Amino acid sequence: MTVVPLTLTISLCLVFTFIVFFLREHARGNLSSAERDSLLPLSDEKAVFAHRPDSVETRSPRN
Repeated sequence: MTVVPLTLTISLCLVFTFIVFFLREHARGNLSSAERDSLLPLSDEKAVFAHRPDSVETRSPRN
């Protein structure tokens, strides 16, 4: 029967840890979001735009 107090103690520690982390994250405010955080690894990359070659003729639509 010594397993029940051990399980209860570990469960309460996990609950307390969750509450601490939740309150800490909530106090941080809305400075970031899941979408923004997921794109952070891509922030190092620079945008590369495709350019139209000069030799391609543009056609106007016929009416």
